[in-house]
Amino acid sequence: MKTPVDVELRSGPDVVDEAAALSVAACLFNGFSDASRLAIVRHLALGEHRVVDLTEHLGLAQSTVSKHLACLRDCGLVESRPVGRASVFTLTHPEATLELLSAAERLLGLTGDAVALCPNYGQKTLP
Repeated sequence: MKTPVDVELRSGPDVVDEAAALSVAACLFNGFSDASRLAIVRHLALGEHRVVDLTEHLGLAQSTVSKHLACLRDCGLVESRPVGRASVFTLTHPEATLELLSAAERLLGLTGDAVALCPNYGQKTLP
């Protein structure tokens, strides 16, 4: 089964630039690389939210939530629509996002503490 980052080496007009494809995939994962952004995405998976709703649910500052929503919107992961003076945010592709988060949870379950203990990206101390 091919994944989005699988690249076939071929010639002709349909040649895929492997470095470019991997770079785009890395950009996607950077969009999910912050715990606050992941929390926002998980809340949006429950349904649409306003910034004020997210600040209350997550205990984050309005400016922090707005900054992370802007990042997620720039990555094409969320979209917004105006409702009165507020904006309501939703996941752009909720089913695909939930599938990705589910796959990540499965992989984390399989790796155990290895990810958390990673010397480059892991936590300094486990909770």
